[in-house]
Amino acid sequence: MGRVYNFSAGPAVLPESVLKEAADEMLDYKGSGMSVMEMSHRSKVYDGIIKEAEADLRKLMNIPDNYKVLFLQGGASLVFASVPMNLMKNKKAGYILTGQWAKKAFQEAKIYGEAVELASSADETFSYIPDCSDLPITDDMDYVYICENNTIYGTKFWTLPDTKGKILVADQSSCFLSEPVDVTRYGMIYAGVQKNVGPAGVQVVIIREDLITDDVLPGTPTMMKYKTHADNDSLYNTPPCYGIYICGKVFKWILDMGGLEAMKAHNEKKAKILYDFLDSSKLFKGTVRKEDRSLMNVPFVTGNEELDAKFVKEATEAGFVNLKGHRTVGGMRASIYNAMPMEGVEKLVEFMKKFEEANA
Repeated sequence: MGRVYNFSAGPAVLPESVLKEAADEMLDYKGSGMSVMEMSHRSKVYDGIIKEAEADLRKLMNIPDNYKVLFLQGGASLVFASVPMNLMKNKKAGYILTGQWAKKAFQEAKIYGEAVELASSADETFSYIPDCSDLPITDDMDYVYICENNTIYGTKFWTLPDTKGKILVADQSSCFLSEPVDVTRYGMIYAGVQKNVGPAGVQVVIIREDLITDDVLPGTPTMMKYKTHADNDSLYNTPPCYGIYICGKVFKWILDMGGLEAMKAHNEKKAKILYDFLDSSKLFKGTVRKEDRSLMNVPFVTGNEELDAKFVKEATEAGFVNLKGHRTVGGMRASIYNAMPMEGVEKLVEFMKKFEEANA
């Protein structure tokens, strides 16, 4: 049937040019006579791949020299544990609960110390970002944690919380590389790459060097210490080599697109097409407070479960796949990450208009 428009929240759509390039190199990477999948991570060729990926990511995000970039195994869910293991020196941290993943990180942190709920939007099904201008942060907190873009609920922190001098740790899994970021405002940024950057199985950690120490919680596995990986340039053990190689190609694709400023403009334009339609539609409506809307994940409903199901079924048949909302919220969700082309969103809106006329 050819390529569909894939609105999945992750693993998600990747740039077609990247997939084609990887296909061309599948059997023989640049004259090495083998696939990247078969290559030793200790080889000169692979060393070039991972170093170039890091250099391109540093260029893209303008990452300062006093931050380390780590390419690690496991998705973002593993970081829910490694953050407190490495950073909870006083055994206390503040968490802002804006959705499922922030909640899971919060629950995980409770295993290791006192995790404090600083603010939450659970009272309205996480459909907004709470006011974080004056949070009850105490001196003994090690860090303040946010999930910056909430994949399931379609909200985004457009203003970072005032952390009162405490370091900010941010899960950027679903907004990573979608816009420029001032890395210096964070102690640590991390992302599971399977939404905007590559195949599942890789986590990228960008962490300030002074936070990487041997002073971790007792019982922290060697593999969960950031120092282990920082000291070994992400090659302490076999990393997810092929996944990192694809990420490297996506970094180059974004650089070719004009970098993160261009990416943000492209994403704003795309999101506007969909949000403008939702705001004018009589059948469909967005579920998020306007000022907190994500550019990456757009949840919407008809208000009727049977009609929602009918829409998802007919959309799938028409080649718009993975539009079903997360099981915790129902309805629909269009994830329109970097690699979703403009025409994918335009055609989805055309389809939604026809569906509305037919089911008015």
